[in-house]
Amino acid sequence: MTVQQTELLYLPPDLNRELLPKHVAVIMDGNGRWAKRQGLPRIMGHKRGVDALKDLLRCCKDWGIEALTAYAFSTENWKRPQEEVDFLMTLFQVVLRQELREMVEENVQIQFVGNLQALPKSLQEEITRSMEATKNNRSIKFSVATNYGGRQEILQACRAIAEKVEQGILKPDEIDEAVFESHLYTAGIDDPDLLIRTSGEMRLSNFLLWQMAYGEIYITETLWPDFDRTEFHRALCAYQQRDRRFGKV
Repeated sequence: MTVQQTELLYLPPDLNRELLPKHVAVIMDGNGRWAKRQGLPRIMGHKRGVDALKDLLRCCKDWGIEALTAYAFSTENWKRPQEEVDFLMTLFQVVLRQELREMVEENVQIQFVGNLQALPKSLQEEITRSMEATKNNRSIKFSVATNYGGRQEILQACRAIAEKVEQGILKPDEIDEAVFESHLYTAGIDDPDLLIRTSGEMRLSNFLLWQMAYGEIYITETLWPDFDRTEFHRALCAYQQRDRRFGKV
């Protein structure tokens, strides 16, 4: 570990603890491009990306950030080559199995958001096991968006609410933001304060469309496998310079 890495085990002195985002979300873009630049298969970029995510999770925990949400697999990612999709499903399962004990020891609560029923049964079982094993952990809430799509999330919430209205369980005039949010995949999770997207792409890519109504967005040209604590420090410095007015003057 370098001197700089050692220093970043603790919250850098130029960051105001009181102004840290409580919830950070990340779009982990650029794994394939990173692998291509290294002359490696795309799957090696995904493996390296897992390491970057693990370090970010520990960094958030070390620096006192309460929640981290990672966009791991979108509803559109099924369109990728079948070999890559199969590898990702297996990778999720293997990482969950290998990292569960450490997440329990480090008091990490893990949960998954998205249409999980479409995932392989074996992966669903690992997801259920990991969520059950960590449900009482409190050091940081780690949400993994898997088979997640923002538009699909909103549609399924609308359908669920419409069914309740049709059944007489809910009246139309009782539908407010709180009711709607309770039907989202992310029910019970506070909205992100900061969304970080790597690789320079400037779009949400169907991620947290409702939840990001007032979240700050930070874009970096850095590819996800190279996103480390130094890059995260830069993102937080930029965030703390923002004037968050939420529509007020």
